[in-house]
Amino acid sequence: MADSFQFELVSPERLLLSEKVTEVVIPATLGEMTVMAKHAPTMTTIKPGMVTVKLAAGGTKKYVVFGGFADILPTGCTLLAESAVPQEEVNRDLFESRIASLRQDITDAPTDEHRTQLELMLSELTHLNKSILPG
Repeated sequence: MADSFQFELVSPERLLLSEKVTEVVIPATLGEMTVMAKHAPTMTTIKPGMVTVKLAAGGTKKYVVFGGFADILPTGCTLLAESAVPQEEVNRDLFESRIASLRQDITDAPTDEHRTQLELMLSELTHLNKSILPG
């Protein structure tokens, strides 16, 4: 059996998960990342995407995150999300409101660099929307 470690998924609204897990797959900004027990200390930013958690007690949970950062230590991982919801709570209205808000942010962006970063986020969010809620 794989070693377990403590994982916490926190958003400003609530603590979504605090449990012993064997593996967490996170959408790091530079690419998908799998965290396991005894992982090297790392901090990374998170892009919009799916977090997949394998519980030590058995089973898997999935959460949609909308950015944030992760603090990874050999003994645990804390993901501080800008916003996060369990996959089963995701609906079309949630994505439509986030996409509309991001489009407004792009229009109001003070610099080209900021606009480019927001456009990348919009692309990632649109892709995530299509992969979770096809059609």
